[in-house]
Amino acid sequence: MNNLIYPLTKNPFSNDDLKEGIKVIKSKQLTLSKKTIEIEKYFGKKFNIKYSTMVNSGSSANLLAFQTLINPYRKRRLKPNDEVLVPTLSWSTSFWPIVQSNLKPIFVDCDKNNLNIDIDDLRKKITKRTKCLILVHVLGHCANMDEIIKIVKKNKLILIEDTCESIGSKYKEKYLGTYGDFSSFSFYTSHQVSGGEGGMITCKNAEDYQIIRTLRSHGWVREIIDKNTVFKYKKNNYLDEKFTFCNSGFNLRPTEVSSAIALSQLKKLDKIKLNRSYNYQKIKEILEQDETCSKFFYFIDKNKFISECWLSFPIILKKKINKKKLINKLYKNGIETRPIISGDFSQQPGLRKYNIKKQKLYKNADYIHKYGFYIGLYSEKISNKDLKDLKNSFLDSLN
Repeated sequence: MNNLIYPLTKNPFSNDDLKEGIKVIKSKQLTLSKKTIEIEKYFGKKFNIKYSTMVNSGSSANLLAFQTLINPYRKRRLKPNDEVLVPTLSWSTSFWPIVQSNLKPIFVDCDKNNLNIDIDDLRKKITKRTKCLILVHVLGHCANMDEIIKIVKKNKLILIEDTCESIGSKYKEKYLGTYGDFSSFSFYTSHQVSGGEGGMITCKNAEDYQIIRTLRSHGWVREIIDKNTVFKYKKNNYLDEKFTFCNSGFNLRPTEVSSAIALSQLKKLDKIKLNRSYNYQKIKEILEQDETCSKFFYFIDKNKFISECWLSFPIILKKKINKKKLINKLYKNGIETRPIISGDFSQQPGLRKYNIKKQKLYKNADYIHKYGFYIGLYSEKISNKDLKDLKNSFLDSLN
């Protein structure tokens, strides 16, 4: 195997992080308990979000958002085939929960200059059947949230923010993930804050929160905090209250180990953000100022209103050179790459099996699909030696 000088991710866990996980293991309380409750409270306070629920992944958070929207206990619930707008440049589990919830996904193209949803195309896609919009904040960046909120309010849309790649990023001093009716976050290993696995779903409505809690844990009543809020059911003297199921449900709970490690990292988020911003700027400068690299690459637009906690460093090819050959050369020269999210998700083969027809060519997403990729970005400051090695590897690969 090639000796990578610049992998997509490095081991993100400090000794302090691991010590928190070891404490939990030694306690022998590995299933959901005090640490999960602690991170939920810390998360809510950190981001000024009223209702936060820890889950086993950001993907599960997206699933819970859509399952809550169709749940029979919800007063304003979505109906089968109601339309949900979703960015074409997205991830599998931003898209599939729409289908799994018997709703109709409608793709929206991306903005080639910032990788996020194209606002002009978004406006064009809204119909009388459009009920919901899921945003995917890409790699720590976002669209113009002022315009997004205007569109959402004007058309009375439910807004879900997939913030799995963008924890800690702000638009005009307001954290991404605090705009929507629901928001999802991920604590996967390669993300800015990691628990190995894990995620968080947040919401603004007490009734939605109650539904989420029951859906997360089998649908049983023991998760109900306020029995007067949503759930009305006839008690049965022969049912044990601990094993009474008032709702449908999953088992999407996190482990205490993930909660403890993620909490340890979450407390360092401000420093993580500073280091990642520093690394992003240094890599951008060294590639952009090089005559050869600048001839072939462009980088996404900087927006003065966005304060990014970058996930990774995206690169888009200016000229139609063969991306596959380039990334193979980069790998041989020690640089690991991957597609931007999953590329144009409308081109994924699984959609055909579910009879989801491609509505058209999404021009910008298709371009990113063919000519975009990203390299890693770390939470520790990059060294001058690593910067020099990175640049030399790119130049060797372009020759």
